[in-house]
Amino acid sequence: MKSRGRHWDELFSAKEESQLGWYERDPARTLEMLGRVPGWEGSTVMIPGAGTSVLVDELLARGCRLILNDVSREALDRLRARLGERAGEAVWLCCDISRPLPEDLPPVDLWIDRAVLHFLCEEVEIARYFENVRHLLRPGGHALFAEFSTRGATQCAGLPIHRYGVEELDRRLGKGFRRIDQFDHTYINPRGEPREYLYALYRRER
Repeated sequence: MKSRGRHWDELFSAKEESQLGWYERDPARTLEMLGRVPGWEGSTVMIPGAGTSVLVDELLARGCRLILNDVSREALDRLRARLGERAGEAVWLCCDISRPLPEDLPPVDLWIDRAVLHFLCEEVEIARYFENVRHLLRPGGHALFAEFSTRGATQCAGLPIHRYGVEELDRRLGKGFRRIDQFDHTYINPRGEPREYLYALYRRER
């Protein structure tokens, strides 16, 4: 059976960034939600499933310190090449986000997940993912999720999807998190196809 990392390596190797089904030219919706977080610029940020996202460039331009995770080494290599000298400003982490994270990572102010969590379909993987959120995100920090909504597609990139509503996100995060904002968003992928997303922002209270 093909590993998760190999699956994504092959997808990233096959096409240019702008041709990938999840390519987002403008991360305005994510930046709009971050506007609800006081003083977020200059924060320490964890991005699981960073891929080759242009959000990385936007956050670096705003003085953020980044931990960039992806299961695909091909994606991280391409992102590192694009960033050039700025690549040295980030911590690079090639691993499955549903596995325990290295103990030496610093606490983060922001956890930003655009379309990674919904690829975890096994209960044990989902539970470990949220353990990582609680382990790394400091009290007072914020977590932003952009996942396929309950009205969204059931598959993406040849893989099954676990779709989310805010009720499940609330439950998975637990009582230590307070939901700040949410909205539905229809993303139009490079093939012109609509994809229904849920954006939800949380503050960790304790």
